Amino acid sequence: MWKDKSKNAPVTEFLGWILFLSLLVQGILLLLEPYSISYMENGQMTVGYTIYAILGMLVSTPCPAIALFITLRRAEKITVKEYFKRIIHTPKPLTAVLVTGLFCAVAFVFALCYGTPNGSPWYMMLLGFLVMIPFVGMGEEPGWRGFLQPELARKFPFPIATSFTAVIWYIWHLPIWIMPTSNHYGDSLIGFAVTIFVWAFAGAAIYKATKSILACAVYHAFINSIGAIYDWNNLFDAYPKTNGMLLYFGIVFMVAIIVWVIFDKKDKQTKFHEKE
Repeated sequence: MWKDKSKNAPVTEFLGWILFLSLLVQGILLLLEPYSISYMENGQMTVGYTIYAILGMLVSTPCPAIALFITLRRAEKITVKEYFKRIIHTPKPLTAVLVTGLFCAVAFVFALCYGTPNGSPWYMMLLGFLVMIPFVGMGEEPGWRGFLQPELARKFPFPIATSFTAVIWYIWHLPIWIMPTSNHYGDSLIGFAVTIFVWAFAGAAIYKATKSILACAVYHAFINSIGAIYDWNNLFDAYPKTNGMLLYFGIVFMVAIIVWVIFDKKDKQTKFHEKE
């Protein structure tokens, strides 16, 4: 997302906007949480709940993308059109399909083998995926994998840069643990930390291989959409105490490392040949 590699990207400003927007919006959502609780209990739609839902979908979840747009707008006067073009730009379509498909397939096989169906029809996963793409995938991935992780990787080794990104991604999620109507309320903080850590490496590997934020957004949306037909929290966020969970997270982590190493070597070879 940051085009001028001769200058340091405004990472600190981006994180500042993330902090500001998150504190502002989460504070408002906490004040409106009683309306959400009331809606969950009796299904009554109120003005308070409508505002709560709109803020959650259009501002809270896509906060990283909003913060990044503000940052890039200030730094290079980027337009909305150009910003969207950078998000969907996929220079290696076949690689994007193969690599992203690999990580999605591993997650789906894990769900098939160890997941608990919640009774919803299969098409709900497709509908969930279509909703998750713009509001979650494209809402988060421009900030995390499109900007923060690759810019940190310019200054730190891959494992450190990705771990830093995972920690920030994890902390950013924490406010929803105190919201009773959140889908993470009552989840294991340790289990979620493991999930975030491993998926941060998977997302970094996908971006390294594809140079595509859209590919990362598809993976993020696909993972979340599994929750439309399976008990997502029990499948991914539970404390990793079963052999199935340990196997899944171990495989994803190792594949992510391998993919990153392979494509990092290709990038270095390409740069070497360009200098000749």
